[in-house]
Amino acid sequence: MNQYKHWKVVFDFTLAVILAIFLLPILIIIFIIASLDTSSNGLFFQKRVGQYGKTFIIFKFKTIHERKRTCSNTGQILRKFKLDELPQLFNVIKGDMSFVGPRPDIEGYYDRLAGEDRKVLELKPGLTCEASIKYRDEENLLKNQEDPLAYNDEILFPNKVKMNLDYFENMSFQNDAKILLKTVIIILK
Repeated sequence: MNQYKHWKVVFDFTLAVILAIFLLPILIIIFIIASLDTSSNGLFFQKRVGQYGKTFIIFKFKTIHERKRTCSNTGQILRKFKLDELPQLFNVIKGDMSFVGPRPDIEGYYDRLAGEDRKVLELKPGLTCEASIKYRDEENLLKNQEDPLAYNDEILFPNKVKMNLDYFENMSFQNDAKILLKTVIIILK
């Protein structure tokens, strides 16, 4: 696994640079659409917990209208196809993220893990993982709960930690390729 960690960094950087160059025209078009649609600069920046518990700034396209505080129709489309997350390619290039790893969370979750669960923090946050595939409709799942915060804290988050620990123990190129392929298939459905 240690040798794969080195190659994973090289793979992530190389693929992110290639995709960023290839997708640059699309990124510019989405930026313009998001800017007009949200009456803002079109980019969203937020502090997230990264590798070893260090925080970093995640990049996304904005999907929430600045004044109305609601997700626009265009924003919903960007979210559905995960296009709002394309700027995270630059997080991968910067070395803050990986293609595959636990999704980066806000402070108060991963940074508070204890014991063996803290192994998750040895991983770089990723664009996708098994937990994000399983809970791809998390927003709607939480809306349907009587107490969404309690459900997240008692059911979803502990299950995500368990899945991410399993990934940590079984990290390999084959596993990453499988997770990336599953993600693409789900997005295109």
